[in-house]
Amino acid sequence: MSRKWMVLLGVVLVSSLWIACPKKKPATPAEDLTTKTTTVAPDATEVTAPDTPATGADEVEDWMSDDLAEMTRRLHEQGLIGDVFFDYDRAELKPEARERLAKNAQFLTSQPGLMVTLEGHCDERGTNEYNLALADRRANAAREYLQSLGVAGTRVRTISYGEERPFCTESSEGCWSQNRRAHFVITSRATG
Repeated sequence: MSRKWMVLLGVVLVSSLWIACPKKKPATPAEDLTTKTTTVAPDATEVTAPDTPATGADEVEDWMSDDLAEMTRRLHEQGLIGDVFFDYDRAELKPEARERLAKNAQFLTSQPGLMVTLEGHCDERGTNEYNLALADRRANAAREYLQSLGVAGTRVRTISYGEERPFCTESSEGCWSQNRRAHFVITSRATG
């Protein structure tokens, strides 16, 4: 076969394949298997919780889900539970900490099925061992005060994180003061 016939045969083959094969339309995101779907949670300012009385009465039950992390977040947002803060190198409860603990105790006594963990935290200054011990004293000071207000000690667990889980990471007094705290976390909920 001559070169002319080979070129002609090649053109015919390519043309027939081009005509015979349907054109693939561009993939849409739903058809593209490499597209990943991501759900973005709304900002805290976009989440609206129903109005609840400061007493933590039965209306709270309407929006308390089984997801304990979400429940904890919403209770903090509503002001029904809150963290208590400490002075530098101290584990004594300040008057505002006692007020906050009184509000927490009021809510916890209205919800006897909830169990809570008090996480003790420190700022970054001091050794790890010292901060773990100080954070433990802070969490236990909050626990003992809750017990004095009528919250059963069996419902409150404590754990010390020292400086390992800071709320704020800047090296400034404004930031350090936010890290010196006992943080309230709902850890279980009795059913039935």
